[in-house]
Amino acid sequence: MNWDVVGPALLSLLPPLGMVGIVYFLFKSLIGADAKERKVRAQIEIEERAKAAKASASKK
Repeated sequence: MNWDVVGPALLSLLPPLGMVGIVYFLFKSLIGADAKERKVRAQIEIEERAKAAKASASKK
């Protein structure tokens, strides 16, 4: 195997692989943040509905 050709070819793959890693972790963190936000939003909505039901029940 001629390392004068293979070495630079392998080194030329490093920048694209690095970008793939960066994009992967970026999207992973964005999707994780979105899931967390949806979970918190659902909890707030449940609490607001409970308050509204309690206020409605106390008016009657």
